Amino acid sequence: MPTSTKLSVRDVVTVRLPAASAYLSVLRTATAGLAARLDFTLDEIEDLRIAVDEACAMLLAQAVPGTDLVCEFELTGEAMRISVAVLTVDGAVPSRDTFAWTVLSSLAGEVDARVGADDRVTVTLQKRRGTAGAP
Repeated sequence: MPTSTKLSVRDVVTVRLPAASAYLSVLRTATAGLAARLDFTLDEIEDLRIAVDEACAMLLAQAVPGTDLVCEFELTGEAMRISVAVLTVDGAVPSRDTFAWTVLSSLAGEVDARVGADDRVTVTLQKRRGTAGAP
């Protein structure tokens, strides 16, 4: 009988939904539930919920109308990596010198953005357990 609840395999959850702000509550709820599964603190869970919301807001501003937003949650024993992607009108990554990017970085820990095929922009967040309130 195992004595540890740590995840030993790569757990990935993918959520696909319309690229509209009306659906962001679904992602906030999924984020909270998955972070709780990793025993994140309440503060860390709230940070992640806000970070996912902020990342989506950045992407929705340039999303192709009628397209889907795809969010992939990768869970490891100590961290959660969240990638949010959407097909965009212009393929521009969010600016890293904005207040929104600064907030996103402070909430999530590690943040990156990239442009892929067909002007699909992806924002990736990674938060490790035990980093709530870390500078």
